[in-house]
Amino acid sequence: MSMGYPRFPETLAQGPALPVAATVDLPPVARPVPTPAERGVYRRLAKRLFDVTAVVLAAPVVVPLVAGLALAVRRDGGSPFYTQFRVGRGGRTFRMWKLRTMVLDADARMTAYLEANPEARQEWDLTQKLRNDPRITPFGRFLRKSSLDELPQLWNVLTGDMSLVGPRPMMLSQRGLYPSDSYYRLRPGITGYWQTAGRHKTTFAARAEFDDAYDRDLSLATDLKVLGRTVGVVVKGTGC
Repeated sequence: MSMGYPRFPETLAQGPALPVAATVDLPPVARPVPTPAERGVYRRLAKRLFDVTAVVLAAPVVVPLVAGLALAVRRDGGSPFYTQFRVGRGGRTFRMWKLRTMVLDADARMTAYLEANPEARQEWDLTQKLRNDPRITPFGRFLRKSSLDELPQLWNVLTGDMSLVGPRPMMLSQRGLYPSDSYYRLRPGITGYWQTAGRHKTTFAARAEFDDAYDRDLSLATDLKVLGRTVGVVVKGTGC
């Protein structure tokens, strides 16, 4: 037996008519601009590979050279190496290595010198360096002019704390003076834009401008150009 169902009016079955919403043209969703760290394979991967390869290839020449220079530095009875904590990428602290270029009582001598020389104090406050630093030994002056004192930093490059090219490593006490954040996106470098651009002739605050520029320009071609300029600095003895 078939069963019939009651029929409802068509308008009731469909429900009350609803107003049609007006269409609105929405602005396109803005895509986030990629940060420098997200740009390019060289920055993320190949730069580190380039650093390690260069250090390994240079080791047979650099290691005996550093050993000979260390023996010369040690003639005054102190350690041939000098280490100091510096600020690395992301604000991490690391121990940086150099050949010692200063006298053994460098800190005490520096304090006394700045107290007795207001002009030197002003120069130090402005550039964080001194053209005539009383702490530097005669052999240390040669090492600085030739940049040979920085050869032990190749160990820092090998361990990943530094890069061949990058910002000058910042001292812990200088963090409050630095007006940019580019430094913290990069590994500090043995050489770089600032290191090959007059060095002590620029102010400490100007270092941020060099770091910003390098952060924008970072590429294999840029690093090769900086390394080429570094050879000129070493040959001319314009380091400090």
